[in-house]
Amino acid sequence: MSGIKDFQARAPGADYYHELVAELAEANRELNAFAVINESISKGFPVSVKDNICVSGFEATASSRMLKGYVPPFDATCVARLKSKGMGFIGKTVMDEFGFGTFGLNCDIRARNPFDKEYVAGGSSSGSAVATSIISNHASVSESTGGSISTPASMCGVVGFTPTYGAVSRYGLIDYANSLDKIGVMARSASIVREVFDMMRGPDDMDSTSSKSQITDNRHKKLVVVNQLLSNVDPAVRKSFESLLHKLEGEGHSVDYVDMHFINDAVRAYYIISMAEASTTLARYTGYKYGYQHEKFEEKYNQFFSEARENFGLEAKRRIVLGTFIRGANVRSRYYYKALKIRRAIIDSMAKAMKDAFIISPTVPIRTPKASDAERLSPVEVYALDSMTIPPNLAGMPHISFPYDYIDGMPIGAQLTTTHFNDHAVISFVEEWEKAFSYRFKYNIGSL
Repeated sequence: MSGIKDFQARAPGADYYHELVAELAEANRELNAFAVINESISKGFPVSVKDNICVSGFEATASSRMLKGYVPPFDATCVARLKSKGMGFIGKTVMDEFGFGTFGLNCDIRARNPFDKEYVAGGSSSGSAVATSIISNHASVSESTGGSISTPASMCGVVGFTPTYGAVSRYGLIDYANSLDKIGVMARSASIVREVFDMMRGPDDMDSTSSKSQITDNRHKKLVVVNQLLSNVDPAVRKSFESLLHKLEGEGHSVDYVDMHFINDAVRAYYIISMAEASTTLARYTGYKYGYQHEKFEEKYNQFFSEARENFGLEAKRRIVLGTFIRGANVRSRYYYKALKIRRAIIDSMAKAMKDAFIISPTVPIRTPKASDAERLSPVEVYALDSMTIPPNLAGMPHISFPYDYIDGMPIGAQLTTTHFNDHAVISFVEEWEKAFSYRFKYNIGSL
């Protein structure tokens, strides 16, 4: 694998891209990473884009039947900036519908884990993680709301970086929850993550939530482990994670264990806030102007509306119903406003703990499950598995998941979190880690 600059210096010819597309199409029939592959790519470092981020001329459905046939006439800001730097668009990757999922199972086309097809690929950016794991020279532009980058990156053995909220423009993103969505990147190395992030980041007049704040690289030798986050970790994962901590201590890091009491409420607060925002965001898909074109205009509105919105998947319907309830005037103060207060308390607690340190944890509290086992979990059980990834996402803080071990041939990841706009520091940490750790990949499509 080469870096972006090295790849561009080699300037692969048309034959390289022709073979890349052919190999990728063959692998995709088996692994379902891509919703569409750009067969006309002919130059640039290959970059895939999650299907809820707009690319001009290519269908953007967020893996939902509600948006089938929607072809945006413009590029998302992050995509436009990458294209302006000479990056090549290789295709749109599959995902959980509208980003609603932990395992990549809430969609019609399910990506399969490249290490073992019986196992889940993680969600909601499942296709991005699989694409990154199988293509040698590649990065994937993805999106996280509560762990949609970190979780699949961990399960597919790649690096997944989620930036500070506002560091990358969200213009051109099909929203899940406006106050939580963040566009990030997956790659096979932290150095590629850094290059792609630096191309995308910066203020944008088209997105009022984008920030002009400078990105820093304030590195720390102190690592903080939150006791509450480890309480429900699978024994095999915990043993492996403790070995990682021991190794890091041998490399000059110190490890402190701290209590953070509000952290236990993060999952509940996150789902209350995200469902409330999702129900508002999805309200536009009525079958008139946006969403599935029902076209039975002779029907009464309620019937028309209901029939058009039947095209939402089960998890989307669940979140619409719960989110609408949460926003109700008679219950709003009991749930939504309390969740906002918990988010503020978590931001303050995490910032205090990371004044001179990083927070480190396993990325996922369990080993990657088989798809058949994950399907048997209840929604509440699935939501609880986001306990590691939700706190930094709820707080809008930058974090990165990186592979550090393999158990029975399956990758396992750790997550490092830092304070707002200190994004480069966690990338630098993983760059140092990679000097002494060898990643394993079963596929190397497009190697030079």
